[in-house]
Amino acid sequence: MRRIIKLLFFFGVIGLIGLVGYGYSGLMQPQTREITRPVDLDVE
Repeated sequence: MRRIIKLLFFFGVIGLIGLVGYGYSGLMQPQTREITRPVDLDVE
């Protein structure tokens, strides 16, 4: 039983390291583009 818990903990740590590495690699950045829209201000 203890071996299974160690194995699950090991895979959890490896998965967390992989997720952090994937996040810092820049593959999760959204596509950016400039959007301009006219705004009507109703000032009296």
